Amino acid sequence: MKVAVAGCCHGALDKMYETLELLQRRHNVRPDLLLCCGDFQAVRNEADLRCMAVPAKYRHMQTFYRYYSGEKKAPVLTVFIGGNHEASNHLQELPYGGWVAPNIYYLGYAGVVRFRGVRIGGISGIFKSHDYRKGHFECPPYNQQTIRSAYHVRNIEVFKLKQLKRPIDIFMSHDWPRSIYHYGNKKQLLKMKSFFRQEVESNTLGSPAASELLQHLKPTYWFSAHLHVKFAAFMQHETNSKEELPKATKFLALDKCLPHRDFLQIIDVEHDPNAGDSLEYDAEWIAVLKATNNLVNVTQSTWNMPEKNGLHAKWDYSVTEEAIKEVLEELNHDLKIPCNFTLTAACYDPTKPQKNMEPVHTINPQTTEFCAQFGLTDINDRIQQAKEEGSGRGECEDEEEEEMDSTGSAEEPSEYNTDNSGLSSFNPDEIMLDEEGGDEDLSTCSVDPSPDHPPEFSTGFSDIRIMPDSMAVSSDDATDSNNEELEKSGGSKQVEEKSPTERSLKRISGDENGNTGVKKIKRRNQAIYAAEDEDKTD
Repeated sequence: MKVAVAGCCHGALDKMYETLELLQRRHNVRPDLLLCCGDFQAVRNEADLRCMAVPAKYRHMQTFYRYYSGEKKAPVLTVFIGGNHEASNHLQELPYGGWVAPNIYYLGYAGVVRFRGVRIGGISGIFKSHDYRKGHFECPPYNQQTIRSAYHVRNIEVFKLKQLKRPIDIFMSHDWPRSIYHYGNKKQLLKMKSFFRQEVESNTLGSPAASELLQHLKPTYWFSAHLHVKFAAFMQHETNSKEELPKATKFLALDKCLPHRDFLQIIDVEHDPNAGDSLEYDAEWIAVLKATNNLVNVTQSTWNMPEKNGLHAKWDYSVTEEAIKEVLEELNHDLKIPCNFTLTAACYDPTKPQKNMEPVHTINPQTTEFCAQFGLTDINDRIQQAKEEGSGRGECEDEEEEEMDSTGSAEEPSEYNTDNSGLSSFNPDEIMLDEEGGDEDLSTCSVDPSPDHPPEFSTGFSDIRIMPDSMAVSSDDATDSNNEELEKSGGSKQVEEKSPTERSLKRISGDENGNTGVKKIKRRNQAIYAAEDEDKTD
């Protein structure tokens, strides 16, 4: 089947679906499924905008609300993960996943589903070590810290995913797995984005949690976004035994949804021709959720997942075939995810704007039904209980903001030594952009296709590329021959990020010599947001 993969769409659903329709009209290619790798921005109303961690001037309604209200319907089944620019209050209603609109499904904090026999997994958010070991304690109305920590990856989600034993076909993360740049055209990457050099050479660019999952799950495909550039890599995994067959992952990072940007990829994925067209639960994943349910934490307390270190009576929460069979029997072998989308908030009305609408903490009926069916803890219900008891565990009460550093909270011990998610020690989403600053030429964020491998479509149709059957990318990219091999494979490589040193200079210095001047936040931040001034997609 044909699967379309998109990077950060930033709420521009009309643009994304129109591009797919154009693809069908011009080239008779109709994707069966659309995957989006975060920054989806499922904004329903003005209150949702207030829960999105972006500067106020970039908070625009975009077009998701039309699909939420039923005015429009997604023309293709869409499955997405969360990023770091989301209506966090909306997505928080569905911690285990669910429908945000008809035909548009959110995978939750972490999740695995099936479509036509293809197993699709994903993890939402970005990595920040100071929040990694906390529970999901946040709820609206958020303060300046929780509006950001709400989308930070937690160790419990990684732990759950690491219990999976069965093969994964496709996996999505918002930020890149750390070290993946070593398996692509690193030379060209650094030529295009020299400010990445320090992080690449110190191996601190990307998410260590995502890297851990990549090495454990070894999916056939791994898709990411976040850095608003396109980059391809091919990772050959080490085998644990002589009997184990070698596995490899084709990695692709996608650009964001903008006119004349290469933000969509079409791939052919082997599927079960006898499977139905409905999105389905994954029985092993449901069994893992049941097995790890007692680990759910809704406090700010930091804690480590069980491991084989003599401190835990149980550390292996992987499930048996018997446990999977029990899930199937509970569902009468009908794994179809019910189409039980429900409106849980008022929809934006352009004729009656409500700029002072406040967000509220909502328990979604989909989550209530899911938890009741499988005997799981409703995280939002637990947070609500803590709030009502006045314990403060939910962090929902008004409180004075503490003195914070630029990362948003004090650093705490972690199993990871660094705090990078492709954003390094300075997280651009946690710093207000300057109202003024030099404009960035966004055209510099793309690498032209190799003349040896021209794009599948006409030059006027630059929003989509067809992925070749293989991406022959060598991990040793020091030689010209290997670089040429990668270019012939059709993968474009670019990233938009800075090293910690260079980013701090740009933010707090007037020049590279450290002379203090007007705070400047350029390149990545303006690459994320400045396009809004051009075509209102951010």
